[in-house]
Amino acid sequence: MTHTRFDTTCIGNAIVDVISKVDDAFLEREQLVKNSMNLIDEARAEELYGHMGAAVEISGGSAGNTAAGVASLGGSSNYIGKVKDDQLGAIFAHDIRALGVNFETTKAADGPATARSFILVTPDAHRTMNTYLGACVELSPEDINPEEIASSQVTYMEGYLWDPEGGKAAFRKAADISHEAGQRVSLTLSDSFCVDRYRNEFKEFINGGVDILFANEDEIKSLYQTDDLAAAIDAVRGQVELACVTRSAEGSVIIEGDTSIEIAADTSIEVVDTTGAGDLYAAGFLYGFTNGRSLAESGAIASIAAAEVISHVGARPEKDLKELIKARL
Repeated sequence: MTHTRFDTTCIGNAIVDVISKVDDAFLEREQLVKNSMNLIDEARAEELYGHMGAAVEISGGSAGNTAAGVASLGGSSNYIGKVKDDQLGAIFAHDIRALGVNFETTKAADGPATARSFILVTPDAHRTMNTYLGACVELSPEDINPEEIASSQVTYMEGYLWDPEGGKAAFRKAADISHEAGQRVSLTLSDSFCVDRYRNEFKEFINGGVDILFANEDEIKSLYQTDDLAAAIDAVRGQVELACVTRSAEGSVIIEGDTSIEIAADTSIEVVDTTGAGDLYAAGFLYGFTNGRSLAESGAIASIAAAEVISHVGARPEKDLKELIKARL
């Protein structure tokens, strides 16, 4: 095994989150379905931004949120994702580096603008997302730094990036480098609709290519085409070294071989915005796992990290997670 430089390298869609509080009437006027995730073009992105009220802009994207969470917990974190050399690209790079995440992916000089996701949060804490993917889908195998992957205990990838062929090829290259170096590969399924699109490809990649799998209840059931969570959990046993299945208020379950470890959800907080809950759960678990914590302890850290991020608007932690974990565990 090569030397370890990073606990985790996260690979995903580099997106600037534009977060705004809206009411249900706004969604109706814009003909948006609450809780949906819509892909939009650049023209619709400009139109929607013009209709929105005050907003907070911060670097985001699923794997980017996980990288930020690992750094907040005190872990060494690296991120690979594509932005353009434009204003939002500069915001993304500044934000993620300011959080202590290593980010060295070369910015695109031309082509589509930096991706942005308009996250509309209603008073009931639900979020409706409208995403312009832009430059992030231009990620290619050439953006994978072999030294960064080989020196990362875990390389974590988001399923959303499976859509473009370049992203898929980048994943496969990173997985090969990681395993050749004796390290681990992790995948989050990201979205049940993503699973529906690539079920067979995901199964093929998972079987032999993934060591640590993250999924929520809907995603794991979609992967194995069952309405029975227990059946889905049985199906994933033996396919990966570890599987972490989240169940919202019901907590989560960590599967290792024939063993299942139940992790309680942290219910001590008021839910404000569920954006980033799964991303921070993964951050907490990976931080614990790569720093010698037991699976149960890693799951507890994951629950605390997820609870912190849903207690406020935005997908990045506002409190110092390192201090929060120290006080709670």
